[in-house]
Amino acid sequence: MRLLLLGVVLVVASFFVGQSIFAGALAAVRPLGFLMVAAGGVLLWLGRRASPASHPATVLAAAGAVAAAPPPMPLAPASRPTAWSAVVFETIEWRRFEAVVEALFRQAGFHTRSQAHGADGGVDVWLHSKSVPDQPVSVVQCKHWQGKRVGVDKIRELRGVMAAHGVKRGQFATTSTFTPDAVTFARENSINLLDVDALLALIDERTPEQQQALLEVALEGDYWRPTCVNCGSKLVERVAKGGGSRFWGCAGFPKCRTTMPMKAG
Repeated sequence: MRLLLLGVVLVVASFFVGQSIFAGALAAVRPLGFLMVAAGGVLLWLGRRASPASHPATVLAAAGAVAAAPPPMPLAPASRPTAWSAVVFETIEWRRFEAVVEALFRQAGFHTRSQAHGADGGVDVWLHSKSVPDQPVSVVQCKHWQGKRVGVDKIRELRGVMAAHGVKRGQFATTSTFTPDAVTFARENSINLLDVDALLALIDERTPEQQQALLEVALEGDYWRPTCVNCGSKLVERVAKGGGSRFWGCAGFPKCRTTMPMKAG
């Protein structure tokens, strides 16, 4: 920039000195002034081209048209749990939770049959006794919720499924807790409620070998990465357009458009 300005000064001065005593000297340096202007202009152009601020993506980002990528966010837990605690239930995704509940009842001597959500009213696991394998003796509903208590409406839905299939007992397992109305309704309708504390108490009754087997079920694969509720694929990390936050999206997009909010950290 300085070279360009100095060249401009020399050229302009050589034209305006007229017949002064400096006219001859300035006329002699006029070619040098033109050369300095040309060189300064080239250097200025090269500098702007190399500058990050002049890059089209950077300019658009500064104008709000393109969002800069958010900083990397840790997704996997910093360490893998080594023993049963409430942290395990907080860390695993919903499908791992259902698998743990099913394995827990299987250890209790039941034949289990898991079923996808939707057609059966949301029942996750059917329990069969060894003596009567064709007729379920109980049904288990699982809800992997955090920070939201299970209300009486969910317990009523389970009771409706029990009545439709002639099942007298039900189980409702959750990583959360239950509202008082839900507790009262469950007690009056032969539904056993299993929150985190109750599940941990059941696990504590198992042998050390059984507890370890349940832990391996919970921590199988990417136990922290959610499973798509519609197609069964593992969800992948995505970033909202326009610089939004990260979220979980199905790997089968656009065929499957399942999304889930991503828990920070």
